[in-house]
Amino acid sequence: MLCLHIASIGSMKHLFALLFLGLVNLGPAPAMAAELIMVEEQGCYWCGRWNEEIAPIYPKTTEGKYSPLRRIDIHDPLPTDINFLASLYFTPTFVLIENGQEIGRIEGYPGEDFFWGLLGRMLTEHTSYCGGSTEC
Repeated sequence: MLCLHIASIGSMKHLFALLFLGLVNLGPAPAMAAELIMVEEQGCYWCGRWNEEIAPIYPKTTEGKYSPLRRIDIHDPLPTDINFLASLYFTPTFVLIENGQEIGRIEGYPGEDFFWGLLGRMLTEHTSYCGGSTEC
């Protein structure tokens, strides 16, 4: 069957192009990106502080681009697409997810300076995140 198909292509250039495309398509599926889940509740003082100090800039940071934020209310049913390693008791809790699996968490909000340090450490220890550096 392959011989008949090659004969109908008519040129080696097309054959190489088809072979290349076939190899590319047979490669593994790309891994899903990391996601940061913020578990919050209405009236949570520390959630409010995080919303004032971090939320406006988070999506613009390298951390925010690498692990976009997704919010869930602690009183709502848990999302079915996430496997949490432990129960959620505190707000805010920040859970790092990759491929639907929890890989790290920060319980509470320790303030802006500590948050960035803890998040950066969690990302570099548990993912391929390089902190904006081109050298990992």
